[in-house]
Amino acid sequence: MNGTQLIRARRSIRRYQKGVVIPREEIQLMLEAAMMAPSAVNTRPWEFVVVETDSVKEQLMEAHPYAKMLRTASIAIVVCGRPDLQEGVCNSYWPQDCGAAIENLLLQATELGYGSCWCGCYPAMERVQKIQKILGIGSVPVAIVAVGKGEEAPAAKGFFDPQRVTYR
Repeated sequence: MNGTQLIRARRSIRRYQKGVVIPREEIQLMLEAAMMAPSAVNTRPWEFVVVETDSVKEQLMEAHPYAKMLRTASIAIVVCGRPDLQEGVCNSYWPQDCGAAIENLLLQATELGYGSCWCGCYPAMERVQKIQKILGIGSVPVAIVAVGKGEEAPAAKGFFDPQRVTYR
């Protein structure tokens, strides 16, 4: 699959085949893709928590009202921002940098044959604080990404809208 096809094949999947185990090598490929994302001044202001256990996924679902798909997802990858890595340089770009990492992760998951769903956390601070406590982290949870073998194949919702483009 080339890049054009990959971008158009990606979907937000909310129902997964239960019990599918994702090999560590494929999880690492997703994380490598995420870490290849661009970042301001190459500060790479991110870290990742891979959640494989059902009990922790259950806690994440309680903390995040729109992450119920974790019940059947194979894993959750919590993408966390590290604003401390951008202090004094460009301290306000870490959310965008994490967004680029998340999109790379989603595309790599698609290329590997997995479905995924991006569930935003930051800037909803109550949600962020609950997730920090669950995971025992000090970094800022930007998103929970559910990953697994899709049990659905929804139609594309994105499309090119020429009305939203201006050439000057």
